Amino acid sequence: MLTDPIADMLTRIRNAILIKSEKVDIPASKMKVEIAKILKEEGFIKSYKIIKDKKQGILRIALKYAPESGSIISGLKRISKPGRRVYVGKSEIPRVMGGVGVAVITTPNGILGDKECRREGVGGEVLCYVW
Repeated sequence: MLTDPIADMLTRIRNAILIKSEKVDIPASKMKVEIAKILKEEGFIKSYKIIKDKKQGILRIALKYAPESGSIISGLKRISKPGRRVYVGKSEIPRVMGGVGVAVITTPNGILGDKECRREGVGGEVLCYVW
């Protein structure tokens, strides 16, 4: 049993990038699918799809690589953890790497990227940073 499934997702992506894997399989959940959707919209991954199985399903993420420099994702960091939750107001939404990265935030309007949170004027719990 995992105590932090989001940290597990980020670690699986990080490990797949280190071995230069084309795809990574993660046990699916609604929150993980929403995070993958944000990563796709921001251009960090090629695609994602949900594969049905007898249990909870599998989220398959196709990773994106640049021709010379390697992976598009250079870093992933879990911010709000089960032992220490981190919340921000609408005026305190962080910029990751000067706006190059994305902060994934869970809000009353759903899971959003930092740019979308600023546009909608909402705050929430900061799940992770991706740059």
